[in-house]
Amino acid sequence: MSLRKLPEARVFARPHNYQWDAPSYVLAKWAEAPIAAGADGNTTISMFDVIGEDVWSGGGVTANRISAALRSIGNRDITVRINSPGGDMFEGISIYNMLRGHPAKVTIEVIGWAASAASIIAMAGDEIRMGLGTFMMVHNAWGAVVGNRHDMRETADMFDGFDAAIADIYEARTGMKRASIEKLMDAETFMGPSEAVKNGFADVVADDLSADAGDAKNMDRGLMARRQTEAALARAGFSRTIRSEMLSELIGSATRDAGQPSAARDAGIDEVALQRLIDILRS
Repeated sequence: MSLRKLPEARVFARPHNYQWDAPSYVLAKWAEAPIAAGADGNTTISMFDVIGEDVWSGGGVTANRISAALRSIGNRDITVRINSPGGDMFEGISIYNMLRGHPAKVTIEVIGWAASAASIIAMAGDEIRMGLGTFMMVHNAWGAVVGNRHDMRETADMFDGFDAAIADIYEARTGMKRASIEKLMDAETFMGPSEAVKNGFADVVADDLSADAGDAKNMDRGLMARRQTEAALARAGFSRTIRSEMLSELIGSATRDAGQPSAARDAGIDEVALQRLIDILRS
């Protein structure tokens, strides 16, 4: 049976004009050192993607996917492996609630990043294990809202509620004082394994825990290029929606440009051109 009695997180209605995002600097670091998700075991769930739907891979870690995985596993102990820059807070809270309600033991293994919304998910673990060189990152709710001045004023109040709900989760799992948690969130804090254990965000520094050997080599190179380009655009200040539009236009132009040789059109995305764009944005 589950070892802990964690509280159910508050669920919010998603504002119609809200755009989720992962912190740009975390997205950039995560995209530079990708780990490919291997085949999950019978009782293992891998979260090696953004939280929420990922327009580039057609995947992403969504509540629907995790719900299906849990139904398949049944009432058995599970291991959840995390390497994610975060993303959609709403999806993160939903997944947290699913995992904390699982009737058997939930072991969380952080093998890269458990940042932002991914750190919320990690808190559902009965045991949280972090490998050497991994990070847990906590911060206040992150996203963009489009609207007029009234929308913006309402948004500030709305984000206060989001931050309070996230702090509730951290407080229940870590046992830290509320003021200390809020200070960590305000500072957008990165914690290595030892610091995370000290603060109660993890239970074990696992010396033997690492990504599967060769996983990074198995990553789709085109997907890596797209993610690195998106991360560079994020660092330049472009919103997630604008990034998606820009990259869709860039990628789509490879197949629409009649002036290109047929071989170039058939090849689709030009990874060399994308790498040049990354280098330009970084300079």
